[in-house]
Amino acid sequence: MKRFMTAAVTALALATPAFAADPVEGTWQTQVDDGHYAYIAIKPCGAQICGTIAKAFDANGPIKSENIGKPIVWDMAPQGGGAYKDGKIWQPSTGKVYNSKMTLSGNTLTVKGCVGPICKGQTWTRVQ
Repeated sequence: MKRFMTAAVTALALATPAFAADPVEGTWQTQVDDGHYAYIAIKPCGAQICGTIAKAFDANGPIKSENIGKPIVWDMAPQGGGAYKDGKIWQPSTGKVYNSKMTLSGNTLTVKGCVGPICKGQTWTRVQ
């Protein structure tokens, strides 16, 4: 019985990282794009990371938008060390979808969308 308990505790300790939240999880504020910005809710979607538009804003504050609830980032594969790649990102102001990668550094998330060698990016900040 003692051996079983030791094995169970060891297995649980080794499995704990699998249950830990990814550091990028949470709510992020985008930069202004075409006069608007948004709060993005980022969470796991299977083994990848995805983000949906949670709230939208203009210069006067919160607005109703048909984009709320829509995915904006998907299929981001965690690489460790705050790096994510092989994802897609949708730019609501243009309707275009780009190949994407992200880099997390503290409360800053650098998001880049690329078509071939040409990339555009934003720096998002964590909403506290």
